[in-house]
Amino acid sequence: AARGRAGGPLRLRPADVREAVREGREGNLVLFVVDASGSMGARERMSAVKGAVLALLTDAYQRRDKVAVVAFRGTGAQTLLPATSSVLAASARLAELPTGGRTPLAEGLLAAADLLRVERLRDPKRRPLVLVVTDGRATAGPRPLDRAARAASVLAATAAPCVVVDCESGPVRLHLARRLATQLHAPHHRLADVASDRLVGLTTRSVA
Repeated sequence: AARGRAGGPLRLRPADVREAVREGREGNLVLFVVDASGSMGARERMSAVKGAVLALLTDAYQRRDKVAVVAFRGTGAQTLLPATSSVLAASARLAELPTGGRTPLAEGLLAAADLLRVERLRDPKRRPLVLVVTDGRATAGPRPLDRAARAASVLAATAAPCVVVDCESGPVRLHLARRLATQLHAPHHRLADVASDRLVGLTTRSVA
């Protein structure tokens, strides 16, 4: 009756108006930048990363998320897994991930920045998150730590949120991954504290 049902025209209010809103295709891009060098803990590092990548991809389709992996070892870095939501593609690429050699940290960080630029042009609405899994011990090329610091500033300039997962092990600790986290303005977590299942949880919280 208050709306005119008792007689006269129906009285409408602004709150009665609705409109259909199409759900966007925004999703997350989780980029793993992985130290695949021969330093201590390489096998544990790869196991944690492989488990996290595959776990993230199992429900990536529903969230419209994608995962990519940049690995660095020897003298350079390579995009081991281009941005994908395919568990099958990820499994195939990660199965034969080589390890060993020196640690070209600067090349890995620069490759990550390049991949982010390409993906932003391709899909500007996708939210990036970069997980750098390393002990921070740059050993390849001239003045490797200085070059790594400059590369970190390039990656930080992309404004993509970063997380550093520190895989340093052994009795001598240089805390270089913590320094890298400071350079990237990123939180720092130890790999021992974030096994593959907890690494998935850390990633999910960071891009929520």
